[in-house]
Amino acid sequence: MNLASKGTKRAVLVECNYPKTQFSLHGCINDVKAITDVILNFGFKGSDVYVLIDVPGSPVPPTGANIKDALNRMVNKAKPGDVLFFYFSGHGTRIAIFQPGQPFKHDEAIVACDLNLVKVDFRRLVNRLPEGASFTILSNLCHSGGLIEKEKEQFGGEHMTTPVNTDKPKPSKAYAKSLPFDIIHSAIDTAAGILHDAANVGEKIFGIFGKDVSLKFHPHYVDGLMVLDPLEEDEGILLSGREANETSYDLVLENIAFGAFTLAVVRVIDQHMGAGISNRQLMAEAAMILKDNGFEQNPCLYCSDGNTNAAFLRGFA
Repeated sequence: MNLASKGTKRAVLVECNYPKTQFSLHGCINDVKAITDVILNFGFKGSDVYVLIDVPGSPVPPTGANIKDALNRMVNKAKPGDVLFFYFSGHGTRIAIFQPGQPFKHDEAIVACDLNLVKVDFRRLVNRLPEGASFTILSNLCHSGGLIEKEKEQFGGEHMTTPVNTDKPKPSKAYAKSLPFDIIHSAIDTAAGILHDAANVGEKIFGIFGKDVSLKFHPHYVDGLMVLDPLEEDEGILLSGREANETSYDLVLENIAFGAFTLAVVRVIDQHMGAGISNRQLMAEAAMILKDNGFEQNPCLYCSDGNTNAAFLRGFA
C-alpha cells in the first residue's frame, strides 16, 4: 500500500508577536497567513489546519499549554500515512539546563506567548507516530536546531560555500527575533516573586506553569523516565531558520512585516508550484535567497537520510 497516497494532512500553525511587551515582534501573524495559503496547495484542508495567534481577543492564545494540547491532539489523531505539520513563528531561546549528575548544557526552546518554554516534547511526539506517518516542523526563530532531539543534520551552515552578498545588506527595516534567556528569566523571577538563580530555573518554571511545563523542567524528570533516543531512523523532519549568529529577523516590505526565512521558503515553493521540491532543495534554495539579500542566515535540515530528498510535505496536491 502506498501510505503517502492514503494519509490525511494536518497542521498546527502558531504565531507569537508578544504584543505590548518589550520583546514584541511585527511579522509573525503575516508569516502564519502566508504559510496557511501555501499548505493548501499541498492538500491540507481548512478543517485540518489549527491556528493559534496572540492577537488581542484571540479565543485560544498560543500559550505553552495550548500549543502542547494542539500538538497532542494532532498526534493522537494520526493514522499510518498521515502527514503532520507544525509551524512556529516567534522567539526562540537557549536555556541553561542543570540536572543532578549530568554535565552542564544549553537546550533550545520555543517561547510561547506566556513565556512558557516548549522543548523536549517534540521528540516524544515523533516517537508516538504510527508507522508511515511523518511529522514536519518548519520553525522561523532562532535557537531551533535541536527542537527534535537526536535528528541528524542533513543541511546546514557547513554545507554552504556561497558567501553572503555584502553588496546587498539586509533591509534597514529588519527586527531581531532573538530573545536572550536572561530577559525570560527576569520575567520568570518577577512572576515567581523570587531572586534570580539560574540553577533552579526549572523549579521556577514548574512553579508558575505546573503540569503545563515541558518535561525537561518537570521536577520528576530523571534519566530513564523517558526514552528520547530513536531506535532507528524516524519520520521527524525539522526545517529550521536558525542563524549563524543565532538571531532571526522580521523585515518590513511595503509596510507589511514578514519573517525573512518564512518569506524565502514561500518564494521557493511558489517557484516550484506543481512540480514538487525536496526537503533539502527547499532549504538550499531558501538559503541562497537569504544570502543573496544580505542575511547571515543558515537554514538547516534535520531528518533521516531517507527523508532528506523526500518531497516536502509529501508533495503538492
